[in-house]
Amino acid sequence: MTDMTALTGWENFYVIVGSSAGALIGLQFVVITLISNRPIGPGQGQGAAAFATPTIVHFGSVLLLSAVACAPWHSITGAAVLWGLLGPLGIVYEVVVIRRMRRQSLYQPVFEDWLFHALLPLVSYATLAASAEESRLHAQDALFGVAVAALLLLFIGIHNAWDAVTYHVFSSHKRGPESAKEENPDNP
Repeated sequence: MTDMTALTGWENFYVIVGSSAGALIGLQFVVITLISNRPIGPGQGQGAAAFATPTIVHFGSVLLLSAVACAPWHSITGAAVLWGLLGPLGIVYEVVVIRRMRRQSLYQPVFEDWLFHALLPLVSYATLAASAEESRLHAQDALFGVAVAALLLLFIGIHNAWDAVTYHVFSSHKRGPESAKEENPDNP
């Protein structure tokens, strides 16, 4: 089945998933803006490249998948080609992320970090690549694979964004009002 009847019925799913990803990208920018006045310590740029930027990339991938699925294609082939490109590109990006996670010295990743920042994103992007190939023979099954990959990337992004916020709130700045006064004695 290569005509567009394969995508019929998926519009609401991708509108919801894509809108969620877009809104979460916006919230990430708001959070980064709110914490931007904090001093940047040594290694924090490496930490951001390893842990924060991939979250935006995953949300962006979900937004792109949603736009592709909602586009008025004449056949599923065009959409499958884009999934087939995004899957391997995502895998290559995840290899870069894994290298960044290993090289950064700000934070020692634990199992949960490797799971949500490395393994699950690799599974998601590999699922996209496999779904593109599967679309040649079984379009409906391939669409479920793309949906699983999109949802997984969305939930990975939500998890990682939450971890980043809680890290900044509870771990990276354990300062009370007294230490803030010591840094800026002119500000009571």
